[in-house]
Amino acid sequence: MNARSHTINAMEFVNRAAQFGFLIALVLLALGALSVTAGPAKSDDRSNLNKAEVETTSLKPPDKDQIPVAFLISDGAVVIDFCGPWEVFQDVMISSRRDMPFRLYTVAETKKPIRTSGGMQIVPDYTIQNAPPPKVIVIPAQSQPSEAVLEWIRKSSKTTDVTMSVCTGAFVLAKTGLLNGKSATTYHGAFGRFAMQFPDVQLKRGARFVENGNLATAGGLSSGIDLALRVVERYYGREVARKTAYNMEYQGEGWMNPDSNQTYATSPVSTAEHPLCTVCGMDVDPKKAPKSVFKGAAYYFCSEDDKKTFDAAPDKFITAVAPRSAVSGSSN
Repeated sequence: MNARSHTINAMEFVNRAAQFGFLIALVLLALGALSVTAGPAKSDDRSNLNKAEVETTSLKPPDKDQIPVAFLISDGAVVIDFCGPWEVFQDVMISSRRDMPFRLYTVAETKKPIRTSGGMQIVPDYTIQNAPPPKVIVIPAQSQPSEAVLEWIRKSSKTTDVTMSVCTGAFVLAKTGLLNGKSATTYHGAFGRFAMQFPDVQLKRGARFVENGNLATAGGLSSGIDLALRVVERYYGREVARKTAYNMEYQGEGWMNPDSNQTYATSPVSTAEHPLCTVCGMDVDPKKAPKSVFKGAAYYFCSEDDKKTFDAAPDKFITAVAPRSAVSGSSN
């Protein structure tokens, strides 16, 4: 091969390489175009889904004003049910503002002093007639509500961001009818009574809390702390909620996992050696406890009220609510 042929071949090689490179570039450009139209669209879809998810759970706090939180109480209100959330909301701090973001107050049917669990006495800040419109309502376990109180909850909940119950405060909220067709939870010892009394509400056993739009229900007692932290998270984000829990020296993490009460999802089994109240599941002394006999089986109770609950519809209670609560043994 002479020098001229070698030069021609080299030039042909360069030309073909250039053509091949051009084709590769076209392919890459085409792929790039596809990635622009298809790739980011998928990414955007995911971000839109995440954004939609955030939008359905997040709450917008006011730019300057405080968030009014009403604690609805009556005689027998369980202290931790409302004081736990109270502590959470009062401990929230936002670095960009000097005042506290939540304004807390108690509301009752009248201004008459209230005796809560353990004998604590509280004079309500407001009545249901003059209370400021709340953006958050906290309903702890308490005495039976009047129709006027239920109507206040219904009316106020039309404009609340969150109306939340704690423990058997779910009974009060359920009596308004607002939970009909929705899911809810309550204190584990009240699952049976709640299921019987509110068949139109889907009871979730084993839930730390349940959220439905602007309605939320917490499990028993300390669960209210977690639901309150969850409300803080919805307003101000997870880091603010984390900081609030840290400042409280609260190490529970149930507020980040609504299904973290699984230990209460299954009712304990009552046996002859270890009898339990058929209604609430607490330990009983069969020598002293009220007892009912149904279809040859003995059922024991913590109180006469629980016995009345069972006796009102024992067959329904056993088959639909507590099928494993009968004590093995005779009706002696």
